[in-house]
Amino acid sequence: MFVIFPVLQTIYISFFSPAGDFAGLENYYDVLSSREILNLEGFPKYPPLGALIHNLIWILIHLPLSLFSGLALAIILRDVKGASVVKSIIFLGMVTPLIVGGIMLRFTFDKQVGILNGLLTSVGLENLTRTWTADPETGLFAEIFGGVWLWTGFSMILYSAGLATIPRDYFEAAKIDGASPFRTFYRITLPLLRPVTQVIMTMTILWELKIFDLVYIVNTQGGPGKSTTVLALEMYLKFASRLYNQAAVIATFLTLLTLIVAIGMVRYMVKK
Repeated sequence: MFVIFPVLQTIYISFFSPAGDFAGLENYYDVLSSREILNLEGFPKYPPLGALIHNLIWILIHLPLSLFSGLALAIILRDVKGASVVKSIIFLGMVTPLIVGGIMLRFTFDKQVGILNGLLTSVGLENLTRTWTADPETGLFAEIFGGVWLWTGFSMILYSAGLATIPRDYFEAAKIDGASPFRTFYRITLPLLRPVTQVIMTMTILWELKIFDLVYIVNTQGGPGKSTTVLALEMYLKFASRLYNQAAVIATFLTLLTLIVAIGMVRYMVKK
């Protein structure tokens, strides 16, 4: 009841106007077609492109980078002495509260004290320095790359566990047969890690769809100019502005989208 009742009430509210009149799907059309949710006027240039498109951009960039970096680190550190210490340091990004991670991200990309700008200045590229998270052209991508740092530890740990279950006899047999490292990886490692990859993909996509904390801390209003806003943040801003019906529409849409993705991924994994 503690879950079902709030969900049903949210769905119910989404079909009514602020005055209490039944609006049907009009609320959904007005909200989901608004520039805050879907703004294709500037496409395919830089944001703002609307919260929904920004969530999709998160998935398209953050997902492959997190998968690749996690797998690469797991393979590199597999036989390294003291790897557990290094893995623990990398995993700190995952266990760090997103609020703290967001604050660290703001400092990292700050124009005055940021590490990135310091590196650019040291190699003579000071003309490129900026507050990356506060620039409409780079804000969204800066947050995504920050999210990669926070999430890589998760995929690395799961891939490390997956690699530990693969018998070393397979690799020794491939080496005896003259298989190159790339062929061994493509024919043995990657296929045997497929179940792990599917789990990581599912968890990562769901996190990307629901991302809120990091975006809110870095740019409270999803700014500048809505260039970094996402669905969960728009829902919060509507609620904070007492636009409860619009917030309910976004909440219902986001819940349905998450359920569709989750069910689709689970069914795919079961079939495979």
